[in-house]
Amino acid sequence: MCCESKRRFLLLYATQKGQAKAIAEEIWQQAGAHGLEADMHCISEMDKYNLEAEKDPVVIVISTTGTGDPPDTARKFVKKIQDKTLPPDHFAHLQYGLLGLGDSEYMFFCNGGRTVDRRLQELGAQHFYDTGLADDCVGLELVVDPWIDGLWLALKEALQLQKEKEGMDSAVDAVSSSLSTALHAVHELNLSSEVQNLKLEDGGARGSDVLSQKLDDVNLVAPARDTEPSLIHSVPPVSQSALNIPALPPEYIEVQFQEAQGENPHLSSLIPEGATFEVPVTKAVQLTREDAIKTSLLLEIDIADTAFEYQPGDAFCVICPNNISEVEELLHVLGLSEKGDDLVCVKVKQGTKKKGASRPQHIPERSTLKFILMWCLEIRAIPKKAFLRALVECTSDAGEKRRLQELCSRQGASDYTRFIRDSNVCLLDLLHAFPSCKPSLSLLIEHLPKLQARSYSVSSSNLYQPGRLCFVFNIVEFPAGPSRPVSRKGVCTGWLAELVAPLLHPSENTLDTKGESSLTEKVSIFPRPNNTFHLPADPSVPFIMVGPGTGISPFIGFLQHRQKLREQHPDWTFGETWLFFGCRHQDRDYLFKQLRCFLENGTLTHLKVCFSRDSSTAEVAPPKYVQDVLRLCAKEVAGVLLKDRGYFYVCGDKKHMADDVSDAVVDILSMEMEADKLEAMKILAMLREAKRYLQDVWS
Repeated sequence: MCCESKRRFLLLYATQKGQAKAIAEEIWQQAGAHGLEADMHCISEMDKYNLEAEKDPVVIVISTTGTGDPPDTARKFVKKIQDKTLPPDHFAHLQYGLLGLGDSEYMFFCNGGRTVDRRLQELGAQHFYDTGLADDCVGLELVVDPWIDGLWLALKEALQLQKEKEGMDSAVDAVSSSLSTALHAVHELNLSSEVQNLKLEDGGARGSDVLSQKLDDVNLVAPARDTEPSLIHSVPPVSQSALNIPALPPEYIEVQFQEAQGENPHLSSLIPEGATFEVPVTKAVQLTREDAIKTSLLLEIDIADTAFEYQPGDAFCVICPNNISEVEELLHVLGLSEKGDDLVCVKVKQGTKKKGASRPQHIPERSTLKFILMWCLEIRAIPKKAFLRALVECTSDAGEKRRLQELCSRQGASDYTRFIRDSNVCLLDLLHAFPSCKPSLSLLIEHLPKLQARSYSVSSSNLYQPGRLCFVFNIVEFPAGPSRPVSRKGVCTGWLAELVAPLLHPSENTLDTKGESSLTEKVSIFPRPNNTFHLPADPSVPFIMVGPGTGISPFIGFLQHRQKLREQHPDWTFGETWLFFGCRHQDRDYLFKQLRCFLENGTLTHLKVCFSRDSSTAEVAPPKYVQDVLRLCAKEVAGVLLKDRGYFYVCGDKKHMADDVSDAVVDILSMEMEADKLEAMKILAMLREAKRYLQDVWS
């Protein structure tokens, strides 16, 4: 190894969207100031490290994807360590510390990290430092920052203990005692977000001096007259504090403009996951009335001439561009309006101090500037603190510079959460708020993440509609606010709505001789199969579907598929089917009134609907939400789950529905089994484990 034996530690990261890698790079960068060397690798690069022979401490940063899976980059590693033939002392020599990243909006919070942590423990590995679990729902930094702060002492103690074991056996007990003290000091790292926030706010200069650098060249700006802070100004104590700000990330990208003409790469080259399909949109229907609070669209795409395959319950991804107006606005603010169609060459900067620097995989080596901003970079991404720190160096106004420093500092943690994270602020908002900030294109490529394809649930059955795929979505709206002066639509839903507008509102110019639209807009898609959210393999097993709003989408595919199976196999026995659907208003956003057809032909046995915003003159008010209707059917629901060993599917909003449905099921099980709530929760956990209580949810 290139690093000195006793001051080295192995640093592994497993990332899906770049968060874990960015945190690992921060650890690698800080290590030198502590007299340590981090030997950093992606966990997928198993040819570059060997845990079976690793003697030095190991630090692992790992995210979670999907509904609780390890990231794609960790799949081979997880499969390897889950080999059941491995002995229980396989990693008995290994000392490690693990930082898991997740989102508590989802049921299996930090499950990627927990899975690796649990398995390493089962194979005999020992913690030299307590596991940290960071929550993206409230801000990763609330756990990440103090976890990194405490890491250095624990690492030094672990390295010292290792040295003593090797050379001075007589001192082992004393050093172990010292290590125990160090571990105890950091035992409470995984506290609630509120406590962590208090620690950060009160920390001041107590934070590690090498984690961040103090201001020494910027005068404190005079406090603003307003008593309330905002994105662009602060109030005491932040405005009067000396600040601990992150170290400046090293530059590593160089961009060269070229006058030569050339073609942009095909969109399929941006997706390493596998085959992509360019398919025409053949139909678009607005499912909601114009006066509905949300606008829901159903799109049908033609996959007949492709190898695209799916099952009801699967999802697929749409490759979408950024909004063209926002891209042009960004080019204008950056002073690059005239260069949008110029070819640019992106390569690693010579002499960069960034370890293992390489051109990001999602950035083509040669393409036009507009292509990079349209298809490659998530320009709507909420800027990370490291990005804010880099933007400080591009800002000329002293007051603006100071405020950006505050927003990326420990002392400004609450302001960052309130005015950037919770306000969903993006780069454009920052550049308008801080007009003297003029970042380079290379800085944007270094700090903006990959523009992710957007995932949608399939709302059809290939058995029912061969060669067709349907999906349903709400057009996402982001209203204007103090930190964001303009309203915006969702990146993908806004683009799709604009794309299919001629299909929704055909004019005489777009109709053919038969009165049908002659336009054929195309979208690029790729499959994202769901391993579990499918119909029961045994058609005689009953199942319950809960899908308010657009959460009904996959269940339309379920029912279409079931209807065709009933037609093709009249001799089969089919179990009962229940559907619980809810929306705001019966006359405005009842998305699929044709559900009655499934009820009438026997495909659907029970249909239960509710309308949360409709007024009622009945003596007993009807239930407003699906969880209320579930409780009214408690005996039947419990019978399906317990007596008939049926399935329970939930699809829709995680925050405002799925948790309430889960609570309702616990109450139903408790009541019908005459058991306490804890016992009912155990039964629900068993149903989840048996893949009989399944969720497809989003936040």
